[in-house]
Amino acid sequence: MSSQIYNRTIKVDGVDIFYREAGDRKNPSILLLPGFPTSSVMFKNLMIALSDKLYLVAPDYPGFGFSAFPAKDQFEYSFRNIASYISKFTDEINLTSFTIYLHDYGSPVGLQLCVNHPEKIEGIIVQSGNAYEEGVYRIWDEMREYWKNPTPEKKKKLYAFLSEEGVKWQYTAGLPEKLQSTVSPELWVLDWDAMKRPGNIDMQYELNCDYQNHIKMFPVFQEYFRVHQPRALVIWGKHDPFFNVDEAVCYKRDLPDAQVHIIDGSHWVLETNFDEVLNLIRDFFK
Repeated sequence: MSSQIYNRTIKVDGVDIFYREAGDRKNPSILLLPGFPTSSVMFKNLMIALSDKLYLVAPDYPGFGFSAFPAKDQFEYSFRNIASYISKFTDEINLTSFTIYLHDYGSPVGLQLCVNHPEKIEGIIVQSGNAYEEGVYRIWDEMREYWKNPTPEKKKKLYAFLSEEGVKWQYTAGLPEKLQSTVSPELWVLDWDAMKRPGNIDMQYELNCDYQNHIKMFPVFQEYFRVHQPRALVIWGKHDPFFNVDEAVCYKRDLPDAQVHIIDGSHWVLETNFDEVLNLIRDFFK
């Protein structure tokens, strides 16, 4: 069985969407949705490891990775609109039903797919992805205050992560020292290379401000869980500095059969605790 990854581009409503694809279409499918500030590159190792048993597809969002970065007057950079494009992308490649992998920004994108097209969703895998207040309680208070009352001083302080140093910090923050050597430096180099394109930092700022609309949607997502009861695997790094680990067990409120695993890592457990996450996903598909 081939473990080859194929790198492709397809037009979706006039926008070039880059995606990686591996495995046999006859096998169960998984749609892999990356988080901030990265792209489908975060899933390469997983795709190679699982391509013998699964069909895997990982797109880059418009403005991220190797997808096109249309100008703001031609494309609305909101999670609602990106979700709409990713949904159309699944139609374009004839991906009719799949398990969806939700990491970080993958949640505001992917959970809208779940709500709007429940018939497509076979299951969900959450790796530090928000759908409950507990994940953003206190930790995002300063950001929420800024959204309500933006000032140039606050913006400069809060959005320092939209920088070369800030991109690297996304990978290293909260990470136990013993795991520092597990993070591949090309990840933040590639991320920053995409982000330093003219206008991209402004876009990233606007998209982050749109996260407040994702938080408002939490009750809608929880209702989806209660009504449709997708199979669920929830994986969280206990040292995650961006999303409180308390959120992980919240999924069991609405999905009592969810498998919840807290891992001794930070925000990027797929990178830093690869074997552990791989085995959890393998078991989930057995």
